[in-house]
Amino acid sequence: MSRRVVRQSKFRHVFGQAAKADQAYEDIRVSKVTWDSAFCAVNPKFLAIIVEAGGGGAFIVLPLAKVWQIPDYTPVRNITEPVITLEGHSKRVGILSWHPTARNVLLSAGGDNVIIIWNVGTGEALLSLDDIHPDVIHSVCWNSNGSLLATTCKDKTLRIIDPRKSQVVAERFAAHEGMRPMRAVFTRLGHIFTTGFTRMSQRELGLWDPNNFEEPVALQEMDTSNGVLLPFYDPDSSIVYLCGKGDSSIRYFEITDEPPFVHYLNTFSSKEPQRGMGFMPKRGLDVSKCEIARFYKLHERKCEPIVMTVPRKSDLFQDDLYPDTPGPEPALEADEWLSGQDAEPVLISLKEGYVPPKHRELRITKRNILDARPPAGPRRSQSASDSPLSQHTLETLQEEMKALRERVQAQEERITALENMLCELVEGTD
Repeated sequence: MSRRVVRQSKFRHVFGQAAKADQAYEDIRVSKVTWDSAFCAVNPKFLAIIVEAGGGGAFIVLPLAKVWQIPDYTPVRNITEPVITLEGHSKRVGILSWHPTARNVLLSAGGDNVIIIWNVGTGEALLSLDDIHPDVIHSVCWNSNGSLLATTCKDKTLRIIDPRKSQVVAERFAAHEGMRPMRAVFTRLGHIFTTGFTRMSQRELGLWDPNNFEEPVALQEMDTSNGVLLPFYDPDSSIVYLCGKGDSSIRYFEITDEPPFVHYLNTFSSKEPQRGMGFMPKRGLDVSKCEIARFYKLHERKCEPIVMTVPRKSDLFQDDLYPDTPGPEPALEADEWLSGQDAEPVLISLKEGYVPPKHRELRITKRNILDARPPAGPRRSQSASDSPLSQHTLETLQEEMKALRERVQAQEERITALENMLCELVEGTD
């Protein structure tokens, strides 16, 4: 007589739930470009979505708080102008990825089969990997400290690349035998999780050890859908969420060091298919509700939040669900990383916020375009005659500032009058 033993896991009962209708973002024309991309990015403050536009390349950025502040004066600078323009690709860019630990280091990959790594703060290209991929690059992923890249390509090869040496340190041909696009992400233990297709066009997932690419650690067939599976990996819980383009479901699996290594947990299903998906960083979640993941699902004309929750009876902070997680502070400067230094992400607590143990000055050797503050060092005071502004421009600015102060004063007077009227109405009601 056999007895089935249920595997113990605190994530066995994770369930997904769509947000209420008033929490969705309506009337958004999501891009119809055929590129297999998530079309969405999100952080704790903003939501960015690629939208349909003539010529392509358009996107919108929405505040998650859903509060718009419309200025009652003319902005000094047109907000549609970029702070900086990075030019280097000969064809359109389809992949962007920030370095996980170095400040202002951005990776881009385009239809020209080239990967360029930029220092956005100075506007310069740090590295160009232009002789590694013979065909279109499907996906690029950094490892946890940003020392290695995992890439997949139309030539069906999975590559592990040391970008600073422009060297392929390991590769596996036909990790998935099908011709459809493959995706790859690094796991917490340094393994590679992949999604792809079999020779019979069945969707498939795999787990690989870069030190031994001959045989997979795990390989599982899924279904026969044509949509590319986009993996979103959470290193804190070691859960990977699979969102298929055109699917109406999100499957999620827990990756462990026990066979079969990739354990199916559950599926969130909805009625409408997804055009793309955004994944909220851990520091943007509501820990009071035991929320361990949040997605922003793109429909044809709207964006809908999907919340993943672990049911718990206690209202206390759940330490086992929320270990210290990577925060927004960089661990390295771009020049430090380029010179060969590596550092793990600076972690923060989700319980009480992150307080640095000591003040650490990051070495800045070049002016950071994104930093509004002037570079450190002695600075000579500038007289009016040294100013690049003409006297006419100074007078114009002074007039605009004066007019702005008058408008602000008028608004304050109006607020005071409204408060007085409100007090009179309240007293009359009493």
